[in-house]
Amino acid sequence: MSQASAARESPPSVYHERQRLELCAVHALNNVLQQRLFSQEAADEICKRPLSQLALPQVLGLILNLPSPVSLGLLSLPLRRRHWVALRQVDGVYYNLDSKLRAPEALGDEDGVRAFLAAALAQGLCEVLLVVTKEVEEKGCWLQTE
Repeated sequence: MSQASAARESPPSVYHERQRLELCAVHALNNVLQQRLFSQEAADEICKRPLSQLALPQVLGLILNLPSPVSLGLLSLPLRRRHWVALRQVDGVYYNLDSKLRAPEALGDEDGVRAFLAAALAQGLCEVLLVVTKEVEEKGCWLQTE
């Protein structure tokens, strides 16, 4: 008997959270860990706490997925969409490279980009992706261990 047919006959007990609201990251974590370990509040707290531990010089850039209001001209609609935004350091200055801006917006030094990130995370429903080299990822040195 093949593994596939055996799996159909006696399925294993597999933990699976279904989508609720826009909590797919929480559901994905719990599904991978095969138990409910993370709540929205716990995941939000974890996201806020490593912010101060980011080793920004090791990070090539950041990509944020943010809530974005929908409007028709001057009329703002009660809809929320998602928008991806890039942050990057160039010549010692961090920039918001949002494609909706007319030009890059200077955020300043590390304190400036951390303030921008804190404000984005405070809005809720914000995801932050770090862009690092393969070497940095393998060593895990994008976080400060101090």
